[in-house]
Amino acid sequence: MQPLAIATGDPAGVGPMVSIDAAVQWLTEPQARGLLLYGDADYLEQMWRRRAPAALHDAWLSSPPDPSSTRAYVSPVAVAQWSREHIDAHAVSPQLGEAQLQALDAARQAVVSGTAAALVTAPVSKLAIHQAGHRFWGHTEYLATQAGLAEDSVTMMFLGKRLNVALVTTHHRLGDVPSLLSAARIERTLRHSAEALQRLYGTDASLEIAVTGLNPHAGEGGLLGEEEKSLIIPTLSALQRTSDWPAQIAIAGPMAAEAALRHAAEGRYQGVVAMFHDQATIACKLVDWSSSVNVTWGLPYVRTSVDHGVAYDAAALGQADAGGMLQAIRMASLLTSQLA
Repeated sequence: MQPLAIATGDPAGVGPMVSIDAAVQWLTEPQARGLLLYGDADYLEQMWRRRAPAALHDAWLSSPPDPSSTRAYVSPVAVAQWSREHIDAHAVSPQLGEAQLQALDAARQAVVSGTAAALVTAPVSKLAIHQAGHRFWGHTEYLATQAGLAEDSVTMMFLGKRLNVALVTTHHRLGDVPSLLSAARIERTLRHSAEALQRLYGTDASLEIAVTGLNPHAGEGGLLGEEEKSLIIPTLSALQRTSDWPAQIAIAGPMAAEAALRHAAEGRYQGVVAMFHDQATIACKLVDWSSSVNVTWGLPYVRTSVDHGVAYDAAALGQADAGGMLQAIRMASLLTSQLA
């Protein structure tokens, strides 16, 4: 079975740490497959020797085995050398910003070439990558453009134990969101949400997706905003009349975001489509912290990620919760196993 490619993120943050710790836990699971860790190979190996139990030390391979091997292993791929001075600063660094992007690009290329089955990303510093001279608003947008797609043709979603939420808009200023909403973006998000839910629940399952409004109380009948009446409601109605919308998936809304997310967390809805970033992520991180996985839907390959940032403070203490990274690895393996 093909390995998973892990871009280990910002070396000054928790990325390498959670990558190593999650790999240790992953190797003990029955469905474990190989992992390729992209970054500074020497640094990653030293961290592995410090953090992995002795019984797992032989799972670290300097080079991956033959592709036909069924062995679970961890193997580093050297793409950059990390300055210990910059790592120990636990702060934004353009030098490490360049290294983060190099690791991401190498891991992405491994998946595109077929060397790896899926891309799993640890947190990066957007600011550090910007300071290194690159246009980078986030993994979602960057990976879309690198795949030759428009930034708004893929969907950021968070798949967790209690909430599965897809975002119509992603990393944009809140003031820009109303002008960015469109029927095409709402429809794209709903279709991607439906595909993801059917992958998770099965194509024959009866499912329901709740759609949030943009405004408080979903506009309160136009009193608090017109976008629901003028855009969201007509889009939902038109989509459900199309011949290729799955008959077994109902759409509810638009409704107040707090109601949609609360009812979804209670199991009434299997998915939620949210209009903007924090409308979704606050609930996901409160309800599904360490179990929610950031998935980019619409790429020509599977990409998953943790749902948290670089956490320089935790890295400085040598402490990090690898639960989110382990869930991202599990989700990548699950989604690619279903495609096999």
